[in-house]
Amino acid sequence: MDYVGNGHKFPSTKICLLFKSCFIFFCLFTILFNSKLAAGYAYGARNLASDTPSGFISIDCGANEDYMDNGILYKSDRDFVDTGINQPVSPNISRNLRPQLKNVRSFPEGRRNCYVLKPENGKDNTYLIRASFLYGNYDRKNTTPIFDLYLGSNLWWTVDWDNGYVETLYTPSTDYITVCLFNTSKGVPYISTLELRHLDNTIYRTPARALVTMQRLDIGGRSNLRYPADVYDRIWNPLNVDTLNSSVTNSSISQGNNDAYKIPDTMLRTAAKEQNASCSLIYFWETQSSSAQFYVYFHFAEIEKLVGKKRRLKVDLTGQRNATTNATLDYLKPLSLSLNGTPDNAGQLQFSISAAEGSDLPPLLNGFEIYAAKDMRNASTVPVEADAMMGVKGEFKLIRNWEGDPCFPSELSWSGLTCSNSSASNILSINLSSSNLTGKIPASIANLREITSLDLSNNELTGEVPEFLVNLPNLRNLNLTSNKFTGSVPKALLQRAEAGSLILRLAIVGENPDLCTSLKCPYNLKKYLALIIIACILAVLLPIVVFALVIYKRRRQRENLKREIEERLLKSKNRQVRYSEILLISDNLKTTIGEGGFGKVYYGTLSDKTQVAIKLLSASSRQGSNEFKAEAQILTIVHHRNLVSLIGYCDEAENKALIYEFMPNGNLRKHLSGNCRTKDFALEYMHFVKSSKQIAGLEYLHSGCKPPIIHRDMKTSNILLNERMQAKISDFGLSRVFANESDTHLSTCPAGTFGYVDPLIHLSGNFTKKSDVYSFGVVLFELVTGQPAIIKGEYNIHIVDWAKPFIEEGNIQNIVDPRLEDTAESCSVGKFVELALSCTLPTTAERPDMSDVVSQLIECLKMVQDKMPNMPQITSHRIEEFSYNSIGSESVFSPR
Repeated sequence: MDYVGNGHKFPSTKICLLFKSCFIFFCLFTILFNSKLAAGYAYGARNLASDTPSGFISIDCGANEDYMDNGILYKSDRDFVDTGINQPVSPNISRNLRPQLKNVRSFPEGRRNCYVLKPENGKDNTYLIRASFLYGNYDRKNTTPIFDLYLGSNLWWTVDWDNGYVETLYTPSTDYITVCLFNTSKGVPYISTLELRHLDNTIYRTPARALVTMQRLDIGGRSNLRYPADVYDRIWNPLNVDTLNSSVTNSSISQGNNDAYKIPDTMLRTAAKEQNASCSLIYFWETQSSSAQFYVYFHFAEIEKLVGKKRRLKVDLTGQRNATTNATLDYLKPLSLSLNGTPDNAGQLQFSISAAEGSDLPPLLNGFEIYAAKDMRNASTVPVEADAMMGVKGEFKLIRNWEGDPCFPSELSWSGLTCSNSSASNILSINLSSSNLTGKIPASIANLREITSLDLSNNELTGEVPEFLVNLPNLRNLNLTSNKFTGSVPKALLQRAEAGSLILRLAIVGENPDLCTSLKCPYNLKKYLALIIIACILAVLLPIVVFALVIYKRRRQRENLKREIEERLLKSKNRQVRYSEILLISDNLKTTIGEGGFGKVYYGTLSDKTQVAIKLLSASSRQGSNEFKAEAQILTIVHHRNLVSLIGYCDEAENKALIYEFMPNGNLRKHLSGNCRTKDFALEYMHFVKSSKQIAGLEYLHSGCKPPIIHRDMKTSNILLNERMQAKISDFGLSRVFANESDTHLSTCPAGTFGYVDPLIHLSGNFTKKSDVYSFGVVLFELVTGQPAIIKGEYNIHIVDWAKPFIEEGNIQNIVDPRLEDTAESCSVGKFVELALSCTLPTTAERPDMSDVVSQLIECLKMVQDKMPNMPQITSHRIEEFSYNSIGSESVFSPR
């Protein structure tokens, strides 16, 4: 028996009680001072969760930041892989690509490099996993690499093409999934995107744990379909068969609660059918294997309204053996069924859809899927032990060659591990000596029930030797020398060492000085009591000091800003009026002209016949006095021809009001929505483009104000129109001023209106000028399409997600408001839509500044003028023409 050492043991009762008391006090203190911060993070997390489909993991391999695209949160892969290099594809190729395909992560080092996915639903659930690859000449070699793709220890696919994706439906036996790229010496492996989607566990069930997607076709479709049309984000490719009759309906397909397949409504509304009942729909598919098992899923919906009869079908799958089933279709109700079989000896799989016996209606088919069954039960590490080793890797932050399955393939087993020679391999030994390990021994080692040897010597491990080591029944060799353990060794371990059933190495002279290695350990109460008291004091004082410094810094910034604003307000004290004057000029609040977040808006007239709008703060308002003061202060110190002018304000105890210039033509949303878009407004395309330039008074807030101002609630209902249809921005209650000119973002509570808020705010919590640019882009889309920010329907869709497919296909005219078609000029419309799209790009770095936006809008206006020479010429009003000032000095607040 080889164990030597002496040390000190904690007094078992007094010190434990003291430590618990200090720990409880620290926890209570931390909770008290961080509750508001925690609530803020929880709010952001809830918003992010609501914006992201449940059960989705979407990774843009090679991206530097997270972003939203088509309603899906795409994350950088930094948290999913430990190796590799981020590289952009060739600029000649990336111009028209989706964001996910503009970068790759390549793996020039190591034979196996793996992504680790941890779906929230865990093991024994069915997932769709899709890996996409676009070579894009990222390495400037013009040679497409060839490499293998693995799921765990199982070969998934050999990637030998330069643009495509591979997809499988997979049921893992562990709570994590590894997707590995194997270097086969035919080029450097790379990957563009990796996506996981949780499916309903009642569908796509087979004896094998994986179905590899071969084909998924939408018969009669015109373009690809995926999320949000397909809630599982399956990709449906169109299949147009000119020799068949196509059938289309505009009626909605009733999905119902029992349809777990959730086939897209758009796909089911198109179908192909034969001429008559004597003909069959026949489909041939060539495979490379005559022994593989294939599963074909057929999807039907009756889209013809039949009187007194139903369409009855017979479905046959022909190969080495035949499979048959029958189906009866109900009007506008989906039906999915599946057959499986193997191809014939020539490698051909065939299915046919025909009229069932006695039916006089021709066969019909809406879509189908073909999958190849793949046995993903090859040799692998026992799942519970594989999970345990992943825990060890995570705790110790080990990289090495610890990728994929710990034991398979055997030539790539993790360094330092010895595994048993069986199809379900056990971990027999771990040697992590001299590995610069820190922290405590991971608890997951307790699940390695077959381990015989554990060597953790020559590291910086701390804490006590854990009790669970006693419960490893086959452990014969344990080496913990040259670490920094404290406390005492479990009695049962020492007894096993004395009995000779365990070789226990704990310390040589001078090592592990605070570890007691005998059955009876003395203790130094005074020493450890002092240490614990000091630790408790530091645990309490440190958060107080940090919290105080943060509060002090923020308070100084607020005081400096408040002082600057108050100095400007002193120059315009004449704007403040009494509540009695408010009642006089509004005829005792007689005429209500609107209602918003502050409360009601009333009509009034000043003594000089000036018409005004009076916004009166309601006691039940959703917005409070802080927003009231923010709007009053901002509008008092800024002035621009395209910002609504503040004429005066009232701030008396409970009576608070803002007095604006009157805008008789209401807000822009009213003119855009439905039939309310007025004839005058739509009469000439010039009005449409000029309005967009006028709205760009936002540029003044960003670049003309020092420090800059972020509006934070830019939308069409906050854009008002005067008697000349001139657009002005209003509602500054949520606006914020930067602390100084060099600041780039504001960290504040979430604000704004759903549909207009930059999706990136949910990720970072920071508002920037580019957040306003995103909102402005949504407004531009509303102007050109006449659609609202959120288009209502069976599935609500954001206006950008709705318009983007048409733009990518070059069908811009399909999104232009029909009321503008006669006056809209195609070149300027194209540039206008291009500008709107650039404002709403997923990342802030890709979006233009407001100054660039205004320049491009001026170009649009000039293009229109070239086509419409009779229209008045445009004067370019830049931000330099405006500055902080006051509006007049003569008081006009008296009754008319």
